[in-house]
Amino acid sequence: MSNPLLAVGELPNFSSIRAEHVEPALEQVLDENRQWLTQRLQETVQPSWDNLIYPLDEAGDRLERVWSPVSHLNAVANTESLRLAYNACLPKLSDYHTEMGQNQALYEAVKAVVETEQQLDLSQQYALQRSLLSFRLSGVALAEDKKQRYREISQQLSSLSSKYSDNILDATNAWFKQVTQLDELKGIPESGLEMAQQAAQQRDLKGWVFTLDFPSYYSVLAYADNRELRAELYRAYTTRASELGANPAWDNTQTMRDILRLRQEEAELLGFANYAELSLAMKMADTTQEVVEFLMDLAKRSKPFAEREFAEVKAFAQEQLGMAEVQAWDVTYISEKMKEARFDFSDEDLKPYFPVGQVIRGLFSLVERLYQVRIQQATEVDIWHPEVSFYQVFDADGSLRAEFYLDLYARQHKRGGAWMSDYCGRFKRKEGIQVPVAFMTCNGTPPVGDKPALFTHDEVVTLFHEFGHGLHHMLTTVDYPDIAGINGVEWDAVELPSQFMENWCWEPEVLKMISGHWQTAEPLPAELFNKMQAARHFQTAMMMVRQLEFALFDMRLHMDPRAAEPGHLEQIQTEVRDEVAVITPPAFNRMAHSFSHIFAGGYAAGYYSYKWAEVLSADAYARFEEEGLFSAEVGQAFLAEILQVGGSRPAMESFIAFRGRKPQIEALLRHSGLVRAA
Repeated sequence: MSNPLLAVGELPNFSSIRAEHVEPALEQVLDENRQWLTQRLQETVQPSWDNLIYPLDEAGDRLERVWSPVSHLNAVANTESLRLAYNACLPKLSDYHTEMGQNQALYEAVKAVVETEQQLDLSQQYALQRSLLSFRLSGVALAEDKKQRYREISQQLSSLSSKYSDNILDATNAWFKQVTQLDELKGIPESGLEMAQQAAQQRDLKGWVFTLDFPSYYSVLAYADNRELRAELYRAYTTRASELGANPAWDNTQTMRDILRLRQEEAELLGFANYAELSLAMKMADTTQEVVEFLMDLAKRSKPFAEREFAEVKAFAQEQLGMAEVQAWDVTYISEKMKEARFDFSDEDLKPYFPVGQVIRGLFSLVERLYQVRIQQATEVDIWHPEVSFYQVFDADGSLRAEFYLDLYARQHKRGGAWMSDYCGRFKRKEGIQVPVAFMTCNGTPPVGDKPALFTHDEVVTLFHEFGHGLHHMLTTVDYPDIAGINGVEWDAVELPSQFMENWCWEPEVLKMISGHWQTAEPLPAELFNKMQAARHFQTAMMMVRQLEFALFDMRLHMDPRAAEPGHLEQIQTEVRDEVAVITPPAFNRMAHSFSHIFAGGYAAGYYSYKWAEVLSADAYARFEEEGLFSAEVGQAFLAEILQVGGSRPAMESFIAFRGRKPQIEALLRHSGLVRAA
């Protein structure tokens, strides 16, 4: 039992986990799970929930508790040795899951539970129906040679997705820009310069170092007067992991084509015309046409607004900044200058009022008020980095409800972006309820020197978003792992709780809770709040069409059986941009090469989920606006009908149970400042 991944404890011992522990631990658990299943399927006893499904859930939970710390460390504390061990295990894991999904005897046994057991509650029945669908989508009904091909495809896709992510991480880590002359950095605020100075010191270099980690990159794009510097960082950022990047070994071009080719083959094996159809089999949307029409309808409503906004950008650039033409690396900079001119404030003015400690205290207070829980920090916990913190969530009666880790800042060897993942989920075991444990990860502006970390309002919104996912995972009352928390929730509804949480970041009462000047504790001044509110809808249509561009590109890419052929991806991207975009990026822009969501993050033919869930979340939040932001009744209804039920019933049923009707798009248009377009 010297392997920390096999130690049966409440939480992982991160500081003890080494690369050499990974394969032996995984192999042992996979072997034990296989042996149990073989033995169980040879028994003649009638399959039931208690003698088949429950032990299967236990086996799955044991596997998750071994693998999730490894997967997590690979994302937040990536080393060469850990990466090698992680990648060596992916085919084994893929084989195991495919083997389970294609096990005809297991499928028949699960089917027998559905058909013969009389005591199943509705959520158990729903879980088993989704399980049977998963079997079919894993190729359980295929001929043996096709099953084998499906296994090979699954294995290859798993490895390719990991390779795609690794290439982005390596390309991001490898690039940096050293500047030794301060006059080249005019316009960049003090906080950006301090961050760059700290990055230089960490590398034993003089002056200032800018990286492709988002807080550093953004400080240049938004504020640097030096146009050449902006152009240089923009080019480096948008060519990451492409043939135009610094290292050809990290080029994702062929990796993307291979992923698309294999996805199409997988879809055809299972009887679908394309991968988008396969993807929708487990989602709320019924057809690819329905998704495309939804996105195009939003584009039609918002594009006229976006065109007007971009015309204002160009006019401002010419009249106020003397710029005859606007390039892609100018837009963020010009927009920031416009915001300062129009609303007399910048994002930088807000940062001193959002020290992370105060933001977290306010966030916890809001959650405690809405859902009658208590959140408390615990310090005697093994963590993977000194900046990580750990918390426990208690019910009103003092019982432990959930636990979570917060890892908030950008750093080397950590993947970009923000996400929630989990160590384990809620599970009613014979010995008692297993407490869910979440990992919440952001890449916000790190603390510099003696100053606390100061977040932009956007970074605050991101933290609230991920915490919404965390609440969905942690506050579930469903006892069965496959449908507890976010498990079993249709992918196009899974963003509802996260996007719902974002709305609170604009409410005066909540802003009082989450803000306080880092030196004086003075709350966000009313004058600054009013300016921020006035600017809330600034360029929202441009942001809307940008997200629609990503969603349509993803959908059309996975609807096209020939997408993997050379030139097709680029052609689809161009066609989508011509239809919905208002800013045409330069020819060298390689956005797709770092579009992790769809090539490595589970959002393939599902990126539209963000927009669809925004309709759900805006409409859900509208009930709070109508009946009282802090209404105990509405808070408890959201908890009971959305957060607690997890994936134990169709998401539409949960939404209707909370809202009293199907979702309507008006609230999203209003929240996006596009009401006139309706």
